[in-house]
Amino acid sequence: MDWLEALILGIVQGLTEFLPVSSSGHLELGKVILGVDAKKSLIFTVVVHGATVLSTLVVFYKDIWQLLKGLFQFKWNEETAYTFKIIVSMIPVIILGLFFTEEIEQFFTGNTIFVGSMLIVTSLLLAFTYFSKSNKRNIRFLDALIIGIAQAAAVLPGISRSGSTIATGILIGNKKEIIAKFSFLMVLIPIIGANVKDLFDSNLSQESNIGAIPLLVGFIAAFVSGTLACKWMIKIVSRGKLIYFAIYCFIIGLVAIFLV
Repeated sequence: MDWLEALILGIVQGLTEFLPVSSSGHLELGKVILGVDAKKSLIFTVVVHGATVLSTLVVFYKDIWQLLKGLFQFKWNEETAYTFKIIVSMIPVIILGLFFTEEIEQFFTGNTIFVGSMLIVTSLLLAFTYFSKSNKRNIRFLDALIIGIAQAAAVLPGISRSGSTIATGILIGNKKEIIAKFSFLMVLIPIIGANVKDLFDSNLSQESNIGAIPLLVGFIAAFVSGTLACKWMIKIVSRGKLIYFAIYCFIIGLVAIFLV
C-alpha cells in the first residue's frame, strides 16, 4: 500500500464510519478496487479505526467530560444512568469480540458479493425509518440492549454500525436528537478494546507489509474526514434525512454484487 492508497482509504473510513453507509463495507470494497491485499492490511484497518475513535473524542469531549464528572460523584444521577446504558449496549459486541473473533475475521476477505448483500440490508433498515413517526422516548436500558444487538450485527462488512444503531433507535421510538450521540459514544470502548487487542496480536504485525508513512497518512485522513462526518451526521439525523443514504447503500450494494 502506498501513501495515495492510504489517503483514499483513510478518507473513505473517516467519512463512512459516521455516515450510515458501512465503513467496513466501503473499506473492503476500496481495498478490492485499489488492489490492496485485505489479509495483509489488517493493521491499516486498526489504525484508521483508531483515528475515528479520536475524532469522536474531539467532537464529544464536553459530553464525555460531563459524563465522567457525574460518574465519579459515585451516586445514581443522570450521568451515571447514561453511562450504565452505554455499558449495557456494549454487552453484545463484547461477547462477539471475546468468543467469535476468528469467525468474524473470515468475513473480511474482500468478498464483494457478501459486502453488497449486507449493504442492501443496511439500505432496507434505513428505509424503514422513513415511515417511523413515534420517536419521542428517551433511551431506556432495554432500548440500549436492543441498540447494542444492532451494533453487534454491524461487525459484518456492509452492515453500517451508525446506520444500524441509529435506525434501530428510531424504529423502537427513541428521539432522533439523542440517538445519534448515543450511537457514537457507545462504540468508543469496544473499538478501543479491539484495537488494543489487535495491536498486541503478533500475527497482525507479521502479516502486514505497510510502512509507517502510509499508516500515518491514513490516520490523519481518517481523523480529519471523521471529525467532519461526525458533526454532519448529527444534523442529518435530527432532520430525518436517512432515506437518501438508504438509496445510496442500495445502489452501492448492487454495484458490489454485479460489477466489482
